[in-house]
Amino acid sequence: MTETQPQKMPADFGFGPDEELLRDSARKFLDQEMPVEKLRRLVAEDPDAVYTRGEAPAWDEKLWKQMVELGWTGLAVPESAGGVGFRSVGVAALVEEVGRHALPSPLLSTLASSYVLREALTGEPSPAAAWLGRIADGAAASLAITNARGSWEPGESGVIAEAEPGGDGLRLHGSAHFVQDAGKAELFVVHAIRDDGSYLCVVPADSPGLVVRPDHIHDLTRDQATLVFDDVPVTNDQVVSREGAAALARAWPALLVLVAADLCGSSEWQLQTTVEYARTRKQFDRPIGFFQAVKHPLSDGMVMIDRARSLLYHAACCIDSGSNEAETAARMAKSAASDAGAYLSDRSVQLHGGIGFTWECDVHLFFKRSLHNQALYGDAVHHRRKLADLLIGPI
Repeated sequence: MTETQPQKMPADFGFGPDEELLRDSARKFLDQEMPVEKLRRLVAEDPDAVYTRGEAPAWDEKLWKQMVELGWTGLAVPESAGGVGFRSVGVAALVEEVGRHALPSPLLSTLASSYVLREALTGEPSPAAAWLGRIADGAAASLAITNARGSWEPGESGVIAEAEPGGDGLRLHGSAHFVQDAGKAELFVVHAIRDDGSYLCVVPADSPGLVVRPDHIHDLTRDQATLVFDDVPVTNDQVVSREGAAALARAWPALLVLVAADLCGSSEWQLQTTVEYARTRKQFDRPIGFFQAVKHPLSDGMVMIDRARSLLYHAACCIDSGSNEAETAARMAKSAASDAGAYLSDRSVQLHGGIGFTWECDVHLFFKRSLHNQALYGDAVHHRRKLADLLIGPI
């Protein structure tokens, strides 16, 4: 029997000058266009707006158009479909900056949709290419792939949407849950089940029979909804894959990397903000950062972020290299990033003392975004269980 040789990975995870330029330019752009003061005015000026009156969280549509002009929506779109075809390590670096600024926008859901549609491309002319081109041109998109349990994965119970023949294509019935930034999306990539398999369909937000029911969530930087399909027509041009589950499985590592990158970015903001507070807040005539009870948790948080970031870029590099370890690496990254997010959220509130849990303290914005990301596509415990199945087999 011939042993499989481990695949050699590029130095520095393949993170080169182009990726560095994208990260640095994104940081400079978001520092200028989305400082925390502007974020607070957008989403946290009135606590009753979302929690009592049920208003959709605000976002800056002008800023979104600038991001489109910068080419960010086309980063995960192949060049053959009109995009940039950027490497995953570079996209992860961009998303870290998005998380560091808790940016309210449909960028993450649009990138995730691009990764799924990219896996639906075939060697023959594919309907997915046209939809990818629309995304590259600035159409916001979102994934409608999860059931009421929050899962699409094979073996998990629960129906998402059901497809049946109708007209020159399909008719969709049922529902999809936990659809991110549904209120901002123009297109939905829907995973639909049929007797002969599963399909991926692109459904415009204004399709007849499609109902978007907003969910009540605590994260003020995004919205979420349940999509209800009441005999929604889908033409053949909208059916981008007749092997939907296989395409989703191939895209799954990239989706986990996106969420892990956002978690690393928001955790980094919490760490740096808390460190700065510990330098300036005095108690017993000394900055509170002088005391070991404050120093040690912050040091531990830094180590946890660095560990998660290393796993994140390793996973992104595995995707870029076509490694068969991409799923394992991505689950490790999501697990570690979720742990770091939970720890930094807890410590940032605690170490800000009496103001840490107040609405006026900006920490809560990043805390809630982190909490949402920790659960999105599976929390740390879920992925460790899946890793155990992958590495040692189901018990």
